Amino acid sequence: MKKVITLLVLSTIIFISGCGFLEETQDTINYATETTEYLNEMSIFAEEVQKVLGEGNVNVAELENTLTDLEGTVEEFNTIEVPAIAEGIHNDILAKNDQLLDIVNQVQENGEIAIEEIENSQFYQTIESFTNLMDQVEQLGFE
Repeated sequence: MKKVITLLVLSTIIFISGCGFLEETQDTINYATETTEYLNEMSIFAEEVQKVLGEGNVNVAELENTLTDLEGTVEEFNTIEVPAIAEGIHNDILAKNDQLLDIVNQVQENGEIAIEEIENSQFYQTIESFTNLMDQVEQLGFE
């Protein structure tokens, strides 16, 4: 009888610990997926801004909308749940997000976009640095 109870308790413990492992793995996969999508969005934003600025006659309203969307996307990503295994990479991304938001705020003057400020800022370099972080996310093993 003791053996049956011991076996039952051990089975329960193994099952419960396995569930925790599976849950953490699923959380990591979800985080990697969300982060990959986010980093891809950052790349698309960079292309959009570069396209808008490269057209010569800049549509300020379109550029303002793009930057507003960018701010919203960054702020939304900053609130996602992070598994313990990804805290380091997430902190790196948060630092880049802060840097990017600072740049966006610097190029806005009294609600107006200072186009030359974007062209002269570290905007593109900051967004390009997100691609380096993509490699680290992929190293989580869950592309």
